[in-house]
Amino acid sequence: MQFPQEHELQQAAERIAPYVRRTPLLFSAELNKVTGLDLRFKPENLQHCGAFKFRGACNAVFGLDEETAKRGVTTHSSGNHAAALALAAQMRGIDANIVMPDNAPEVKQRRVRNAGANIHHCVPTLQAREDGVARLVEDLGAHVVHPYDDERIICGQSTALREALQDDDVFNHVIAPVGGGGLLSGTALSLRADGRTARLWGAEPTGADDALRSLRAGHIIPSVKPDTIADGLLTSLGELTWPIIQHNVDDIYTVDDADIVRAMRLLWQYLNIIVEPSGAVSLAVALKQAEQLRSKRILIVISGGNVDLDTAFDLFRRYD
Repeated sequence: MQFPQEHELQQAAERIAPYVRRTPLLFSAELNKVTGLDLRFKPENLQHCGAFKFRGACNAVFGLDEETAKRGVTTHSSGNHAAALALAAQMRGIDANIVMPDNAPEVKQRRVRNAGANIHHCVPTLQAREDGVARLVEDLGAHVVHPYDDERIICGQSTALREALQDDDVFNHVIAPVGGGGLLSGTALSLRADGRTARLWGAEPTGADDALRSLRAGHIIPSVKPDTIADGLLTSLGELTWPIIQHNVDDIYTVDDADIVRAMRLLWQYLNIIVEPSGAVSLAVALKQAEQLRSKRILIVISGGNVDLDTAFDLFRRYD
């Protein structure tokens, strides 16, 4: 398989620079003292739409030729990708039609509407979602933007690590969450393109460990009935993301929900930022594998911060 090349990563970075937020590299001496680790954080919870997803959506939308863009874009999503694609389309001035299950949280639907996108409800099944997108393609000629299994999405996601490497070039380990694999595969491409020897780990919930099992087996093992509070990491790896991960990721580690909530609490307390469970998985892995990471500088990629506050406080109480 031909992976996206370095010039494509560079083009993605240049294309989206006017639109994305360059998130800072965060550091807490107090948290490092508490954990005994040398940690740096790339907080994509501070990105537009509260997640790294905007990077990929922005690259996909602004990478379209004018004729294709005129027909608008579509996808099916109940989460961060829907809002990211809607906002990117609004910025370019084109239509976005999003198929969302009718039980999607109102707060997420509101964010999509606020970005000017049209929502098309369907029953909450994968088949209904895919059928809805197929109708929009047939009726409108809309261009489909997959949430992670799309080269433009992967290249867009690669820009998060690209920025971090420009800010600090001495990382020994990089840890990023993995669900469908867009962020982890983009991170892998940026790391290798830059010639870094840092080790790259994927972070995954124990209750949704299909990426770990896939890496061990040497082929994609689908995610079936995942059970975790990290609801952004429930999807299976994609046909494009999987080989990039297989060839470029050193290992994948898993953590329990209790580990994830502990990491959330530390991030809220010491970095003063709101992080969702999926976004805290990478720190949770670092804490669990602390003995391997002593005296190493570790970059923790925080993927997002879209969590209802009542839900977060319930989790803190449940795992107190």
